Amino acid sequence: MTVSETAAPARRKTASLWSDALYRLGRNKAAVFGGTLVVLLTLTAIFAAQVAPYSYSEQQRDHADAMPAWMISLFPMVEPYAKVSDQFSVGADYVGRDLLSRLIYGAQISMSVAYVGPIIALLVGTVYGLIAGFFGGRVDNFMMRVVDVMYAFPTMLLIILMMAFFRSSFAESEPGSLSYTLNEIDRRFGGMLFIFVGIGITAWMGTARLARGQVLSLREQEFTLAARAMGAGSGRIIFRHLLPNVLGPLVITVTLAIPRYISFEAFLSFIGLGVNAPTPSWGSMISDGALAIRTYPHQAILPALALSITMFAFNFLGDGLRDALDPRLRGVQ
Repeated sequence: MTVSETAAPARRKTASLWSDALYRLGRNKAAVFGGTLVVLLTLTAIFAAQVAPYSYSEQQRDHADAMPAWMISLFPMVEPYAKVSDQFSVGADYVGRDLLSRLIYGAQISMSVAYVGPIIALLVGTVYGLIAGFFGGRVDNFMMRVVDVMYAFPTMLLIILMMAFFRSSFAESEPGSLSYTLNEIDRRFGGMLFIFVGIGITAWMGTARLARGQVLSLREQEFTLAARAMGAGSGRIIFRHLLPNVLGPLVITVTLAIPRYISFEAFLSFIGLGVNAPTPSWGSMISDGALAIRTYPHQAILPALALSITMFAFNFLGDGLRDALDPRLRGVQ
């Protein structure tokens, strides 16, 4: 055995947790594939205005429900009544808007939810769970009863009720009032503000429970007792010693929960409580396409495929992170 062959395992054994996890993540082909798709979708969402051939709201009534020739061969049942046009690469919707452009702009909605949900879950849930688990006693009991009350309501039903309340209560408000300001912000964001609020109110609960459970098992460990004996304050112990040890499982949890956040937004848009028209969302596109699925099935199939591919990408990435950050696998090929 050469020196280089013995040096590589030694370097991996002395590597930090995060560098070792990154090494094992890179060896997971499914995770790399999922991560690549996530990066491509993120770039597509960021540069949608440069990538999309048309504006998402531009209508060409003469080309309503138009389909390219190659798609008619893919769906031969539509040939008797299909309007053939190669102007749009994947066709147009019922008012002549380019489907490809709307799919690209729809990525902005799904990717926004995919990042806002985990950020809220990590920031709110982690701090909440760390405080509850570290102080324990009455503080822990009160804080976790709040989480139990929130868990008493089905998450999707709670979001639907909140969205219906926000949309109905803030629809008619006097200029200058708080509700009017929030409604204007929501309108400028295409209807995304209240979706973020609805997901944010419910996204942190699972993270808080996990963080609290991790802290309960770590606060009596030797390194925590040593830090307390050396005079470290509660804040330093929580954020300097406990947080790095619980961050790995929390990152895994919120990453695996991203497809759930995306499905929440898609379902809300599907039932009409999501983004405001004409802002495109894959959920609203599926809803519009479902009305004509017998005659123009591609209008529902294409956004459904985009939604499925995005959720699969995050699932692959989340599974890879779970395997990479598992401490029992550290140092294992």
